[in-house]
Amino acid sequence: MTESEKYDVLELARRTIRTEMQALGELADSLGDAFVRAVSLLLAARGKCIVTGMGKSGLVARKIAATLASTGTPSFFLHSGEAFHGDLGMISKEDVVLALSYSGETDEVLKIVPFIRSNGNPLISMTGNAASSLARHSDVHLDVRVREEACLLRLAPTTSTTAQIALGDALAVALMQLRGFTNVDFARLHPGGSLGRRLLMTVGQVMRDRDLPLVPPDCPAVEMIHAISKGGLGLVVVSTGDRRIDGIVTDGDVRRAMVRLRGDFFDVVAADIATPRPKTIAASCKLIEAEQLMTRHKVTSLPVVDDGGRIVGVIQIYDIKL
Repeated sequence: MTESEKYDVLELARRTIRTEMQALGELADSLGDAFVRAVSLLLAARGKCIVTGMGKSGLVARKIAATLASTGTPSFFLHSGEAFHGDLGMISKEDVVLALSYSGETDEVLKIVPFIRSNGNPLISMTGNAASSLARHSDVHLDVRVREEACLLRLAPTTSTTAQIALGDALAVALMQLRGFTNVDFARLHPGGSLGRRLLMTVGQVMRDRDLPLVPPDCPAVEMIHAISKGGLGLVVVSTGDRRIDGIVTDGDVRRAMVRLRGDFFDVVAADIATPRPKTIAASCKLIEAEQLMTRHKVTSLPVVDDGGRIVGVIQIYDIKL
């Protein structure tokens, strides 16, 4: 690819993004009562939100359904083409239907409108044409009209699908707020994800509690360095015989002491360079609490203590980030 071709490619990419950015700005400015009514219908529903569409709008509908479901609004995607061949049975009378069709005239979507109306389901449509058949037969119409598609031929759904996705996200976020959906609720629905792990699992479930690198306060420098290396945690906990914590020495503390003391370093003992009263955490605390404590105090490890202040383990930031 020549330099000229590279320039042209980058300019096309930038134009595409700017076109879509402009459309999103106009969409945000156009929101009004219809959006509020749509949110109200979804919030009041005793059933689910059924999101349907065909083609590119169908792919967006699937994404919107997934986002709603993962943020506290029970929802699933219904393929408009399959709906007319038996899948209409998936819609209960308590459900709200959100139908996507940029033209508002997609045949497969319009075919299921009579069933939706006869079944008594509220119908929210998302189209780019307020005068379309789908818009006119809806209880609430959400206008996602855009000036132009970013496609060079002005044909392929690009800007319009971006607008649909953004409006779907806006519905999901508004509903999250009104439902009081919290990060704990999110974690319950995403137990296999990183956030779910940090919010639901406890320090005690992941901490290292065997072969802890403990040294007495009078541990000589050479033995202390050996204990840090053998422990594999980058630290030693300075502790008396009753496992109460007198301090902590990290490999960073050792390096700094070696630079500061030079030849005298090997005359020190653990108590000389230990950080007294280090931050600790209980085994019953959630991983997110440990992460927040480490972030706040700019440390990567925490001794884990029992109710009596005795060390029972060590947790590191790497254990949380797995």
